[in-house]
Amino acid sequence: LDVTLSPNPALTFRTIGGILDFYLFMGPTPENVVQQYTEAIGRPHMPAYWSLGFQLSRWGYGSLDVLKETVDRMEHYDIPYDVQHFDIDYMERRLDFTYDKVNFAGLPEFMKDLKKKGKHNVVILDPFITKDEEPGTYRPYELGQEMGVWVNNSDGITPAVGQAWPPGDSVFPDYTNPRTAEWWTQLCLEFKDVLDYDGIWIDMNEPSNFMRGQYPGCADNEINNPPYIPSISDRSLAQKTLCPDSKTYLGDHYNTHSLFGWSQTEPTFNVVQQATGKRAFVLSRSTFVGSGKHGGHWLGDNFSQWKDLRRSVVGILEFNLFGIPYIGADICGFNYNTTYELCLRWMQLGSFYPFSRNHNAEGNSEQDPAVFGDAFAKISRATLRIRYSLLPYLYTLFYESHVHGGTVVRSLMHEFTSDQETHGIDTAFLWGPAFMIAPVLEEATRSVTVYFPEAQWFDYYTVLPSAWKKNYATVSAPLSKIPLYIRGGYILPQQAPATTTTESRLNPFGLIIALDEQGKASGSLFWDDGDSIDTIEKENYFLAKYTFSKVSGSI
Repeated sequence: LDVTLSPNPALTFRTIGGILDFYLFMGPTPENVVQQYTEAIGRPHMPAYWSLGFQLSRWGYGSLDVLKETVDRMEHYDIPYDVQHFDIDYMERRLDFTYDKVNFAGLPEFMKDLKKKGKHNVVILDPFITKDEEPGTYRPYELGQEMGVWVNNSDGITPAVGQAWPPGDSVFPDYTNPRTAEWWTQLCLEFKDVLDYDGIWIDMNEPSNFMRGQYPGCADNEINNPPYIPSISDRSLAQKTLCPDSKTYLGDHYNTHSLFGWSQTEPTFNVVQQATGKRAFVLSRSTFVGSGKHGGHWLGDNFSQWKDLRRSVVGILEFNLFGIPYIGADICGFNYNTTYELCLRWMQLGSFYPFSRNHNAEGNSEQDPAVFGDAFAKISRATLRIRYSLLPYLYTLFYESHVHGGTVVRSLMHEFTSDQETHGIDTAFLWGPAFMIAPVLEEATRSVTVYFPEAQWFDYYTVLPSAWKKNYATVSAPLSKIPLYIRGGYILPQQAPATTTTESRLNPFGLIIALDEQGKASGSLFWDDGDSIDTIEKENYFLAKYTFSKVSGSI
């Protein structure tokens, strides 16, 4: 199926067959459409409060000593930082459910130390298992073989064999098979006793395979080579994945390919809750319709380029429409070496992604916000402290998304639909209805052109009302600042920031009251313990609704 959007507006569907079911969501507002869509596909999950804190990751720390140095300099500069991710270099020879006892000797104790400091740990797991370890030495493969959990070749009997990160050849778990969920659950529970994780990051789950199809190659038939192939990598459905005629529990891989990550997400969500006894954190590279019910997403392997910084705004807006509001991009870029200015501007923008994580690839320079020196660290700290102070507002937006199914981040068009000028704006965005972020997206730029729709807008830093309404304005944006605005008519809950959410949640609350032209404002605050399972369903929470009127002068 190939779908093309044209500006008429029109959608063009090209398909070689099958049945198309169309669902129409009538709105009438954009927010109503997303609410109706997630009512059909499943509401977004409620994230743990700690997962809204800043997160640090790197593929290529290489050793626990390097990671410790990174953590130490983050602490030296007092940069807010809640979560440490562990990419595949923590593993022994890139084998799932292991850790490198030489380069990462002491990792279990280090993770426990981070937890004592109020931080949380997320480990990566890949969806391919080597079959070529010495017999009796690698239980994940042997248990999977015994339970029959692999994707099979077209004969439906022999496991599909490809190549991926682990040494030797790999097989691929079929998460559409209930037995695979049992296998995965058992291994993840056992791994919790080895490394005390709080969340699991599931990567490469398209599924990724370093070949074109599995051994010995894909047969020349109509499933593997259909009469029409969209403009995809190498014009091959098997490129860097498995042959379409491979067999899964639910049918041909041709039909279930896009469900691989989706089918892995729910059992991972369930086992993280089972293992931790707390709300699950699951981050998946591959998603499908409904994935937001059990996980979040990042925008994949981006590049340390200004165009990727700019595109990330579009990506976070899109995934909020898709019902996956827990979304972000790799801050400072994944591939290539970043630059001082690009990374600084990306730290400023990334401080306002719902999922805020700095991450880069093996072989590239370190790019954590503490590595560039005093000035960079000071600016990053100040911007992240704004994020942390507004986390009660962000958390309340996630509550509303979980219960009512709307967006957390939205475009200006979303709120000001009748204003045609907002329809093409994808360089600024809103948290909920009330907080506008207008990032610098171009190199060597010290100002931003911002469109102010018809409302009262207040500069976040000066609290002064802007003179602009339904107009463009060029606003100052020195290296130390990302322009931020609050919409009149709204009350935003806030809390004194700290270096972790564990600490900040104990701090005093406040309210930002931004009046509209009638001298009125309203807002709400959702609050619970931040990580218990199903607090909303069990009604174990606090919900306040605030209104203010200049006439009465009371709240």
